[in-house]
Amino acid sequence: MANLPAKTSIPALGGEAGLNRYLAEIRKFPLLAPEQEYMLARRWAEHEDPDAAAKLVTSHLRLVAKIAMGYRGYGLPVAELIAEGNIGLIQGVKKFDAEKGFRLATYAMWWIRAAIQEYILRSWSLVKIGTTAAQKKLFFNLRRLKSKLGAIEDGDLRGEDTLKIATTLGVTEDEVISMNRRMSMGGDSSLNAPLREEGEGEWQDWLADQGPLQDEMVADAQERDQRHGLLTEALATLNERERDILTRRRLLDEPETLEALSQDYGISRERVRQIEVRAFEKLSQAMHSLATSKRLLPEPA
Repeated sequence: MANLPAKTSIPALGGEAGLNRYLAEIRKFPLLAPEQEYMLARRWAEHEDPDAAAKLVTSHLRLVAKIAMGYRGYGLPVAELIAEGNIGLIQGVKKFDAEKGFRLATYAMWWIRAAIQEYILRSWSLVKIGTTAAQKKLFFNLRRLKSKLGAIEDGDLRGEDTLKIATTLGVTEDEVISMNRRMSMGGDSSLNAPLREEGEGEWQDWLADQGPLQDEMVADAQERDQRHGLLTEALATLNERERDILTRRRLLDEPETLEALSQDYGISRERVRQIEVRAFEKLSQAMHSLATSKRLLPEPA
């Protein structure tokens, strides 16, 4: 990925001592409206515009910090977790395709989490923790499940708690016991520990709210309303049979089978499938045209 221009580069973390300043600085970067994000993503994808990439990255630094805070219980400096998450964010921006209709935050969070988790596993040593998918799943979910069971402060788990965790995660009880003992060696840091030696501020002051941010909730609600309105208008462009088949095949919680629809309409299952595909293509084209006309999406260059 092209280097970010200096005027919009990521603020320096400066270790744990500079974490407060970093968190304050990233709040200054504005969130992007859907149409702004779309245009910036196109500029990056088509022209590798570093300014566009920089704005996409810096507008999502708060998302990285929020996700990183969720992994603070593994005994690693939060500043390091954020730094690794920022690398994941940059990779996510590099591969983001705005034409697929998803927001960058939805796509990038997987890259951010993957980068942070890989860093944690490297830091804890894969030789000690293990490399199988089941062991990684156990590693990253054991603390949460212990907390849910009220066993976070215990040493060895009680038999019934071990069984519940093993059943939930699909691993053996021996694996749960072994992983719990290995992770206990790392120790948990008190949330009342001071951020700096001077004793000003505690880690609990930076506990992340796991719920969505208020501005994210508003933006998501607006986007859902817009999509619902576009879908309703676009469905009206289909004829009655197309609309009925598409709705029953793709818009219900429990889609109906081709066989059931073929019996209702007295046509073959293959014919039903053809009508469904054609109706979906017409619906997609209608929604794109409506979005462009309402300036929810920019007109093609």
